[in-house]
Amino acid sequence: PMIIASPAGGTSIEDVAEATPELITTQAVDIMEGLTADKATEIATFLNFIPGSAPHAACVELLLNMYDMFCKTDATMIEVNPLGQLTDGRVLACDAKVLFDDNADFRQKEIFLERDLTQEDPREVEADQAGMNYVHIGGNIGCLVNGAGLAMSTMDLIFMKGGAPANFLDVGGGSQEEQIVTALRLLEGDSEVKSMLVCIFGGIMRCDIIARGIIGAASKISLSKPLVVRLAGTNSEEAKALLEASGIASIVPVHDFEAAAEKAVELASG
Repeated sequence: PMIIASPAGGTSIEDVAEATPELITTQAVDIMEGLTADKATEIATFLNFIPGSAPHAACVELLLNMYDMFCKTDATMIEVNPLGQLTDGRVLACDAKVLFDDNADFRQKEIFLERDLTQEDPREVEADQAGMNYVHIGGNIGCLVNGAGLAMSTMDLIFMKGGAPANFLDVGGGSQEEQIVTALRLLEGDSEVKSMLVCIFGGIMRCDIIARGIIGAASKISLSKPLVVRLAGTNSEEAKALLEASGIASIVPVHDFEAAAEKAVELASG
């Protein structure tokens, strides 16, 4: 874990980093050793608390408690801004933002019960409930991919071809038709999306099964936007034949990864 601290609170850390980088310290914490009292003391001193004073000791205690909470709650980030000292010497976290690891929901049930879905992007919520990872970016080419690595490569390739990906959408390695229906509905419903690119590597899941899922999904939601489909891996030839025989005009099968990205960019521009 990394601790970033600055005495210039009350504004974004990005602004401080740009204007006065000397007012930021970064301290790596050995996960096996944890945050030590010595390191917490060093950070408190950097934050302009006077060594030996009650506020300095209170800041050290707060830092140690924060790290303890970070570990025990499976947090991925705890951001306190501002950290304030009251006239009576107390040190308080005046405002905070805490993020938790979604993969730890099974052991942090009480925390995740407090989740307020109304404060989240409804598309991300729907994707999460369907077992997918979705992040809206704002471009005009909707992406539907299996595997985070392939998803990132697909987005990079779209950028390289002059396009702009609309989202990160990883449907996982065991995609079923209902997941694909949900994924395509999310992309179809995005008013910014002009074309869609499906890029699937059929390793765990056979390409012909994925192709049937795409055809079934496309029929269910009546696609109005062009859908470029690139499938590689097990039974990819069978999958290509299924897509070509589907008769769905909006589906554009493409074998080559680079050519698929080029086609999606072309259709989004046209």
